[in-house]
Amino acid sequence: MTLPEAMRAVRVTGFGERPSVVEVPVPVPGPRDALVRVAATGLCRSDLHAWHGDDDPVPPYTPGHELAGTVVAVGSDVRRIAVGDRVTTPFVCGCGACDDCLRGDAQVCRRQQQPGFTYDGSWAEYVVVRDADFNAVTLDDGIPFEAAALLGCRFATSFRALVDRARVHAGQSVVVFGCGGVGLSAVRIAVALGAQVTAVDVAPAALDLARESGAEAAVPAAGLDDDALVDAVRDATGGGAHVAVEALGRAATLAVGIRSLRSGGRLVQVGLLVDDPVVPMGEVIARELAVLGSHGMAATDYPRLLDLVRSGALRPEELVARRIGLDEVPDALLALHEGRAPAGVTMIVP
Repeated sequence: MTLPEAMRAVRVTGFGERPSVVEVPVPVPGPRDALVRVAATGLCRSDLHAWHGDDDPVPPYTPGHELAGTVVAVGSDVRRIAVGDRVTTPFVCGCGACDDCLRGDAQVCRRQQQPGFTYDGSWAEYVVVRDADFNAVTLDDGIPFEAAALLGCRFATSFRALVDRARVHAGQSVVVFGCGGVGLSAVRIAVALGAQVTAVDVAPAALDLARESGAEAAVPAAGLDDDALVDAVRDATGGGAHVAVEALGRAATLAVGIRSLRSGGRLVQVGLLVDDPVVPMGEVIARELAVLGSHGMAATDYPRLLDLVRSGALRPEELVARRIGLDEVPDALLALHEGRAPAGVTMIVP
């Protein structure tokens, strides 16, 4: 296959500055990498954090870390992945050789790389998947590209948070704080696990989507102080949740989540926090609570999640509220920054 020399990509040249869509060279995969023609890539709040300068990128850079597409070239050392494969990848790409990766915890690899953060990402026509034999996840034809792209960050993060970290099982009460992409993913996964889900958000449209995703109760947080919100969640969950998922990245919500648990409950922090929060450790100690972190999911764990998608128990693509091209991305990012983004997921189709 003859590849073009140039491609269109969204470029951020300064933190907080309006991105532009320009032509840049098509990236060349290294010996262990694969080049993927992007079929679908998500607009995620983590991309907004990076644009604010809260993460690792060094401008100029191309954002985008939730992706799926078709392999069009591979490096000389790649053996498992081939041209023509349909693939996705976790947003955390492990090195494949360190102790973390070897024990199956590539999501915390000390030498991790992340498209859209540590190197140019998927808001472009082509993107590189680093160490492809270790990080690329092959997709059968039954997995839509849009569904696979959402697995890369939101659904994979929520799946590991609920299944491997909080160990949710059928019949338990789960409260999800924040019904953006990650929160709605958590709602759907918790429902698929048989949990009774309560959703919390300030936006009525987000709560409507949570109900459509299977939440049995929805708590409107607008206008409530922290004490009133804790009381409302405790009422909705019959005295407190077994598990709370904080998907907003707000210190105040983290504290409310902890206080909303029943004794022995677990809070999983998924939302990215700009600064280290003050945690109500008195509550944690007195009621023997657990506060857990969760950071993505390794490629080796994807088969369990893909099985849920194949079975129809999870349909990530149903969360896609709109589809846009690369030219519309700068306005969409600014709308997310200004709180004008529509509820649900925005999918970019380059």
